[in-house]
Amino acid sequence: MRKTILALASLLIPPLLSAQEALKSAEEEYYDFLSLTGQAERQTLGYRTLSDSEWTITDENHIWAGNNLGTKFTLWENETPAENRFANGIDQSVKVKIYGPEWFNSYNTAAPYGQNDGALWQGKGYNTSFTAGARLEAYGFELTFKPQVSYSQNKEFDLMDNSAYYTNKYAYIWGYGNNVGVDAPQRFGDSSFWTYDWGDTEVRWSWHTFTVGFGTQSIWLGPAWLNPLLHSNNAASYPKVDVGLRKTEIYMPFLGWNLGAIEGRIWTGYLTESNYFDEDSSNDHNMIHGLSMSYAPAFIPGLILTANRICLVKWRTSNLKYIIPIRENTYVGDNTGNGEDQKFSISADWVFPNVGFEAYGEIGYDDGEPFTPYPERTAVYTVGVKKIVPICQKNNLKGEVVFEWSNTEMSQDFQFQYPYSFCMHYQIPQGYTNRGQWLGSGTGYGGISIFTGFKLYHSRGSMLLFWRNQNTDNNYVYIQAIRTTTTSEERSGFRSIRSYGIFTDFYATKNVLLSGSFTIMGINDPLYGASTWMRGYYIQGGLKINL
Repeated sequence: MRKTILALASLLIPPLLSAQEALKSAEEEYYDFLSLTGQAERQTLGYRTLSDSEWTITDENHIWAGNNLGTKFTLWENETPAENRFANGIDQSVKVKIYGPEWFNSYNTAAPYGQNDGALWQGKGYNTSFTAGARLEAYGFELTFKPQVSYSQNKEFDLMDNSAYYTNKYAYIWGYGNNVGVDAPQRFGDSSFWTYDWGDTEVRWSWHTFTVGFGTQSIWLGPAWLNPLLHSNNAASYPKVDVGLRKTEIYMPFLGWNLGAIEGRIWTGYLTESNYFDEDSSNDHNMIHGLSMSYAPAFIPGLILTANRICLVKWRTSNLKYIIPIRENTYVGDNTGNGEDQKFSISADWVFPNVGFEAYGEIGYDDGEPFTPYPERTAVYTVGVKKIVPICQKNNLKGEVVFEWSNTEMSQDFQFQYPYSFCMHYQIPQGYTNRGQWLGSGTGYGGISIFTGFKLYHSRGSMLLFWRNQNTDNNYVYIQAIRTTTTSEERSGFRSIRSYGIFTDFYATKNVLLSGSFTIMGINDPLYGASTWMRGYYIQGGLKINL
C-alpha cells in the first residue's frame, strides 16, 4: 500500500524535459525548431521513429515554456540502484507517458489531398482520424501502444482510364501492363470506409545504446522536412523487427579522442497490398528489408552523413537472405518471386545553431545505377534549407523559413528507351507502397514538389504561411513520347497542383492544442487533358489534449 501511495504521489513530480514524440507532430516540429536556435538537442541522426525521437530541452526559457508539450512521469525509481556492468546500461526506474487523445479532421472539395498522416486516406470529402495511447518504460523495456482509427468519406470524382494497364478501375493511372505497376489507387473503392491501424505500437528493449524491437512504428529516414525519398509516415504502418544502435559517441582507443557519433539500424517488415490492385491473392504480401547508417564527425560540428538501403522482395522465407546487402543478394530474377528491388540514398545535413540555419540534401538511386556509364539514370533528389528569423525579442516572437525541392522524374536517358519510375519494378508489381499508399515521399514518384513556407512561433502556438507546387507524375506524360510518333498536340498536359494557405497551432489552455488550416488549390489538367483546370479547397481542424 505504501508503495502504491508513493507511486501516485510521484505523479506530482514536475515533468521531465525530454520525451519521445510522434513523427511530424506539433511537438516534434517545435523541438526541431529549438534545435536550430540551440535550445534543444537532437537524439537521432538519420533514423527516427516515435521511440527514437527523444528530445532534450537545454534552455527552459523557450517560447512554448508555458504550454504542456506532453509529459513523461516517473512512477518509481530505485533508491539504491544496482551497480554492475549490466545494470549500468539500463534506466532503473518506471516511467509512463500518455499520448493524446488527438482528433484530426479534414475536408477536400475537389480531389484527394494530404500526406504524412499514417493509414488515413484523405480522399474527396470528409476525413477524420483519432489516436491515443500510452508508453511505459521499465528497466530497459519500452512498451508503446498508440493505434489510429480513421474514416474516409471517399466521395466520387473523375478517374483516369487505366484499362490498358490494370483490371481494377480504381488502380493507378499507368504501369507496365498486366497489373505490373504500382499499388497506389486513384480512389479506394466506391464508398466510404473505416480503417484500424496499429500505428506507433511497439515492444522494445534497450541496453546502453543497443536496441531491439518489434512493432509497427513508422520510420522517417534522412533529413527531409516534407518528402524523404525512402521512408516516412505517409503510409499505413506495417509489422517489423529491428535491431541496431541509437546515437552513440565513439572515442579513439587509449587516446580518448572524440571521433563523433554513429547510428545504425537494420529491419525486416511485412507489407500488404490494397484491395484495388489485382485479383491475385498469392502475391498480396511483400518483404521489406532496410538498413540505415549515420555518422556525425566531431571535427565538423553539426554535420550528419547518412546512407540508407531498402530492398523489396516477395514474402517467402528464402528471401530473408536479402537482409544483408552483399553482391550475391542483388540477383535480378523475374516477377514470380525470385527477384528483388533495391533502392538506396545518401544524405548530408548540416546544422548551424549559432546562426539558426540548416541545409540538407538527399539523393537516391535504384538498382545500383550510380555505377553505370550514365550515373544520373535513376537518380532522384530532395534538397532544402531552414532559417530562423528573429522577429521581436520583447514579445518572444521568432520565425522559421522552410524551403524544400524534391524531384523524382525519370531521366532523359529513360525518355529515349522505355517507361520507368523510381516507385515501380516489374519484379515487385505493387511498387514502393504499403496498403495502397507511398512508403516514402508522400507527393509520390515521377514528378516534382516545391514547398516554401514561413512559420511564426509565439507563446501560444504557431502560424505557417505556405506556397507549394506539385506535379505528381510527369512520367505519365514522358512515357507517351517513348518510341512513338505522337505529336506534341496529341500528348497529355502536365498535371500540377498549386496550393497556398495558412496553418495554425494554438494552445487554448496549456493542455489543449487546437489546429486548423485553409488551403486553396488550383489543379491544372487533373486528368492529364489539354487546357483543363479546376479549383479546390482543403480545410483542416484538430484537437489534442496533453495530459
